[in-house]
Amino acid sequence: MKAVFRFCFIAVAAVMLNACSLLEVKLESGIEPLPKDQLNMRVFSRDFSTVFYSQVESAADLIERNTDSIPVQSNTLMWKINAEQNLQHTIFQASPTAAMVDTWVFTEQMAQFFDTGAGKNLFAEQQSVAVEASVNLRDQFERTVQKLGGTNFKKNKEFVKQYVASHPIKDMAFARESAFTDWLEFHQISEFDAVTTFGTVPEVMSDISDRMAMIAEQMPKILGWKAELYALHSNINADEIQRTLTSISDTSAKFQQLMAQSPEMMQSLAVDMRKELTPLLAQLSADTDDKLQQLSVERQALELMVKNERQALEAMVARERAAAAVDLEQISQNAVEVVFQEITKTLKSLILYFVLFLVVVFFAPLGLGVWLGKRMQIKKLSKPALKPATKAEPAK
Repeated sequence: MKAVFRFCFIAVAAVMLNACSLLEVKLESGIEPLPKDQLNMRVFSRDFSTVFYSQVESAADLIERNTDSIPVQSNTLMWKINAEQNLQHTIFQASPTAAMVDTWVFTEQMAQFFDTGAGKNLFAEQQSVAVEASVNLRDQFERTVQKLGGTNFKKNKEFVKQYVASHPIKDMAFARESAFTDWLEFHQISEFDAVTTFGTVPEVMSDISDRMAMIAEQMPKILGWKAELYALHSNINADEIQRTLTSISDTSAKFQQLMAQSPEMMQSLAVDMRKELTPLLAQLSADTDDKLQQLSVERQALELMVKNERQALEAMVARERAAAAVDLEQISQNAVEVVFQEITKTLKSLILYFVLFLVVVFFAPLGLGVWLGKRMQIKKLSKPALKPATKAEPAK
């Protein structure tokens, strides 16, 4: 009897372990991860962003150091601001394929804009610096796409050339639209088949973390460049104010020297100068008050701009958190549904196996014994009775 119970326990344990392994496989397959090629696209795009920021900033700073032109300096700041903001929009898309295609198109648009497009004269004699940096970024991105794209590289390159020719960048604002929809039409891919999964929970959380880190790193720099651009186009000229103060200081020193040499003449001259200079000083005071008031207004405008940018950043972070919460809630709900479905199936299987086990262990031997008893009874009844032996007759 103990051997029977031991066998039952081992059988039930084996069934439970098999069911748990089946449940584990089903749960893993319920949340579809990103394919390997799309993961490679996402990793490469994020790595390329660092190279893009570094080369654009280095080229723009080089141009700014070698020029005294206000328009050229303004264009370098606008290049850094708008190029980096557009790259963030292209890279951080839901689909890694969309990010790859749109970033490729943007690098081609920027190279064409500075080389032969509307921005070919924005940096005067230093235009070649911007052209070289843009072409290097485009070629670098294209070489890596060629390694990842395989047989579709030539077809994708043809699409990029056609799209850039029909959708060029027109000014330093870098206003543009995503090229992913046109890419789907070019390849005759349905929009419903373009994005099949957002990845597993760790992949989604890693994507959100990358976005937050990029925003936290770039936003202070962009705000600083916008402040420099605002100050560059204001009416305050620091060099002119410094020259005026130096001239006043030199004139005062000369007057002091002259007064020491001839006090009487300088006293009379001082009275005349007071009469002559009073209107000038009054005008200078009025101009100074006006400049200070203008400076106060511009400072308030700058504070308002920084405040608006901070609020926009907070709103964007809140939207990203809300979207992540919705995605996590949906994923959790799907996981729970899959768990309960598999548990139900497993319990049904266990009940069936247990019933079969009871039938085999208890009812089968009992039925077999009954059947054998009946067979033996039938054989016993059908066997003929033996006659008693008779004595032999005597011989005559």
